Amino acid sequence: MWKARREDEKPSTPNPSPNQNPQPTAPVVPAPSSNQPRTVETPRMDTYRAVDVAHIGKSVIIKGELSGSEDLYLDGEVEGNIDLHNHNLVIGPNGRVRANVFAKDVVIHGKVDGNVNGVEKVELKKSALLNGDINTQRIVIEDGAFFKGAIDIHKAEPKPEPVRAAAPVAAAPVASATGGSAAATTEKK
Repeated sequence: MWKARREDEKPSTPNPSPNQNPQPTAPVVPAPSSNQPRTVETPRMDTYRAVDVAHIGKSVIIKGELSGSEDLYLDGEVEGNIDLHNHNLVIGPNGRVRANVFAKDVVIHGKVDGNVNGVEKVELKKSALLNGDINTQRIVIEDGAFFKGAIDIHKAEPKPEPVRAAAPVAAAPVASATGGSAAATTEKK
């Protein structure tokens, strides 16, 4: 282990003679011990992931029902049904889909043979090929996209306003011409 030299100790090297040039010596630096722990900050994963998106690569082939509870980027092949009720679907340029599609937002770059139901929006990019019907609130079709089918655009359902309960109408006694009392009735029209 290294320890500092006190002034009163003699140096271990002999003093140079006056006709020799003194060589500067580098300060002695202690070697790091291998048993001392290093402090390294581990990066957090949530800083790298802005949005949870599942990714299906272009070499993946799925036959059957595809459903999920996160957004999906699909660049492979799917044959069957795709159901992502409250999530978005992006079909990449290599995506080949032979399925009925149901998602919140659908963006198509690749080829789709089947009906597309986008709850909020369906977007066909210029490289899109779609053979099937579209059912959505909003649609975007870029110049160059191929589409063969029908489009059904529906309005957004307005949020129901809370129903206020009407105050019950109480029967009030009314004096009649005969001197007795009669109950008044009201009808809502």
